[in-house]
Amino acid sequence: MVSLLWTECLKLKRSSMLLISILGATVAPFVVVVASYISEETILFDQLFFQVNLYTVLIIGVPLYGVVTTYLFHREYTENTLKNLLTIPVSRLSFMVSKMMLLFIWISLLTALAWCLTAGIGLLLQFDGWSTSLLLASLQQFVTGGVLLFILSTPIIFVTLVMKNYVPTIIFTIIITLINVMAGNSEHRGLFPWAAAGDIANQTLPATYPAEYSYTMIAITALAGAVMMIAYFQKTDIH
Repeated sequence: MVSLLWTECLKLKRSSMLLISILGATVAPFVVVVASYISEETILFDQLFFQVNLYTVLIIGVPLYGVVTTYLFHREYTENTLKNLLTIPVSRLSFMVSKMMLLFIWISLLTALAWCLTAGIGLLLQFDGWSTSLLLASLQQFVTGGVLLFILSTPIIFVTLVMKNYVPTIIFTIIITLINVMAGNSEHRGLFPWAAAGDIANQTLPATYPAEYSYTMIAITALAGAVMMIAYFQKTDIH
């Protein structure tokens, strides 16, 4: 397992996707700051963290992490290396787990980058309201958002494995993002897993339903995606 994970990490050295994803993770902090200056509104440190995390989880994170997910699981098909890997021998489950581990590490790094950049911009521009407790609380919110998006990556992985193409997965993540945007002011948004993830991360779940409903929807979606992707990958023929 460690060898598989190390091999996956080595592959990234020759890939431009890591740099692209890093650039994508920096979008939210800069967009929030620029928007605040355009609207000439005074933004506090806690509002900066809140809005950046909101944009990251609900709008930017799903398509960005979706592209990363597709890249990790689709490249073996495009480079025609999957059938060679599975004859080493490497179990299909170990292969999937190593990919998931790398995806978690990747999302964690991008989440940490977004948080560090947000904190750095806030300190550089001397936004009001800075405190150590705020930094720790915001870090927890960013981490929660990143973990929830990782958990919800299983349906995206399933679509990637079935379609073996970037386009359907990108369309799928765009649809999720559009639903997040449309449900932004809905009192029922807690029932949509990806929108619920944003509210859980920022502690803004609407009181329409008990919080357990949102956690249950996220768990069901993630578990269903995991079962389908593992079952499909275990049974499908590799050409």
